[in-house]
Amino acid sequence: MPASDNDTRPALQDVALIVGGGPGISSSCARLFAKEGMRVAVAARSPDKPVLQALEKAHGVRRYACDASNPAAVELLFESVVRDLGSPTLVVHNIDGRVPGIFGKAITEAEPGMAFDTLRNSAFSAFLVGRQAAGLMRDNKPNANGGKGTIIFTNASAALKGYPKSGAFAMACHAKAGLAESMARELMPQGIHVANVPIDAAIGFTQEDGTRAHRRAGATVDDNMADPDRIAETYLQLHRQHRSTWAFEVVLRPWLEKW
Repeated sequence: MPASDNDTRPALQDVALIVGGGPGISSSCARLFAKEGMRVAVAARSPDKPVLQALEKAHGVRRYACDASNPAAVELLFESVVRDLGSPTLVVHNIDGRVPGIFGKAITEAEPGMAFDTLRNSAFSAFLVGRQAAGLMRDNKPNANGGKGTIIFTNASAALKGYPKSGAFAMACHAKAGLAESMARELMPQGIHVANVPIDAAIGFTQEDGTRAHRRAGATVDDNMADPDRIAETYLQLHRQHRSTWAFEVVLRPWLEKW
């Protein structure tokens, strides 16, 4: 049952679920959230990735296997997290969704099946995750800031501008942005904060040699790439915003980014 306004029970510990586990934003969020005292879960199609095993060992992060484009798998994921850690109060959907071979293809060259898979992996998985998160958060007790939970969708530059030879990805990112806006208008009056965060930049995460780099853009120079640790700080701040000043769309880009 939903908690009443007169409920005086102490606030429960935050439970964070990050869907889409990897070495960049997801790992940075998991480390920061755990450091801040949250119970943290990370879901990925391949939960045995070394980076996720390291998060479990160093920070107590729980790992779960999940194909986020599969409705039954997403439902099972949330059931498992609730059973193991409690009802999520912070959910981050951090799935790019592009399939190999779709990026950089002219509209006449893009393979329809790849385009559909990109849309399914990105926007449809965001719908599935958002749907499950909303269903649980509606019954959460409001925290000190008046909120019952936060749902954050990581997005990309393509949510803001459709680049040439990127039709499938632009379609998926625009769909994800539309989903987030619709959810925000529906759920924020119910006490659930929804945010869409387009990252308009290459993301340079820390490599094994200690440098920060991006697979296509090379090594970082003078903070010219987005730092996933700083992105995680923004996500935490969004989660902690008071409901009188909830932000919906926050675009992040380095100071040198051309836009």
